[in-house]
Order: sequence, then C-alpha cells, then structure tokens
Amino acid sequence: MGIVVMTILFFSFKSCFNPTQKTEKSDYYILTNQISKMNKMVVLEQNSSAIQKTKMGYEFMGKEVSSNSIITYTKTNAQVSYDLNKMKMEVDSINKKLIITELPDADIRITPSVEIQSLDDSFFNRISEKDIKNVTQKAKDTGINSVDQNKLRTEGRKQLMENLNNIFVLAKALNYTIEDKTGKIGILGL
Repeated sequence: MGIVVMTILFFSFKSCFNPTQKTEKSDYYILTNQISKMNKMVVLEQNSSAIQKTKMGYEFMGKEVSSNSIITYTKTNAQVSYDLNKMKMEVDSINKKLIITELPDADIRITPSVEIQSLDDSFFNRISEKDIKNVTQKAKDTGINSVDQNKLRTEGRKQLMENLNNIFVLAKALNYTIEDKTGKIGILGL
C-alpha cells in the first residue's frame, strides 16, 4: 500500500513541476532618443517625370563599331514648405492688431528618383557600373534643373497667404486686423 501511495505522490509532484503548457514571455523596451515637433507647412507640391535615352557609341577610324544605350525614367518631386517655428507675431490688443514681425523663408526641396527602364548592352563593350552611375546622375540633374524654383517660390508664397488667411480666422472674428511688418508678403488679403 505504501508503494502505491508513493507512486501516486511521485506522479502528482512530477506533474506539478512539469507543466503541460509551454509559456513564453517577452519584454520589449522602446528607447526614445529624441522627439521633436515639426511645425512645417507644406504649401505646394509639384511632380514631374521625364524619359531620357543615353546612347554611348564607340568609334574606330571615324566609324561607329558598337553602341550601347540606357533609357531612364525620372520622377521629380518638388515641395515648398515654411517652418512656422520661425514665424514671429505680436498682439496689439489695444488697437486690435495681429502683427507679423518675421516670416520664414521658403524651403524648397527637390527629390528626383531614377529608374532604369532599358539597358541595351553589347557583347563586345559592356556598360560599366561607372557608366550607369553617370547616366543616373545626369538624369537626376536634369530633373532638378527642370524645376522652376522662382515660380515655385512665388506660387508657394501665394498659397502660404491663403493658408494663413484660414489660420487667422479667429483673429478676424474678433475684429483684429492682420498687419505685415516683414515686407516679404506685400499687402495681405488677410
């Protein structure tokens, strides 16, 4: 009888220390180095695209003996934004004026991306990695140069004024006038 009790106790204790369910615990720690506020207003965005064919020929005694070509597709994105942290204002509550004393300059960001659409490589003279880099760099430069930055800046300024007009709705509702002391925006339609 003692052996049976010992056997039952042995298996009972064994089942307590060897659970049938496997558990897993993971601890995650998120480390945050820096969180910064971005008060940039993108006021205008322009997208353009271009296809460019570059032919590289090799001549022998004045005659072309072989040629290679690369066709690239370039997408260029241009954005005009303003850092609103740099905008400074004063409030004249006696004369009911909101005075803009400093307006940030436009930040124009142009980002071209180039994809190779076709690569016509000959057996005798291979297109090198250096050739590909040169062609893609020229395509990027063409994309950047195709953007009329002066026009973007002018259109961006107009759009900024429209956006500020919408932002200053509360000031106008309280019969405040908006005054520009920066000289950058001219007469405000605010």
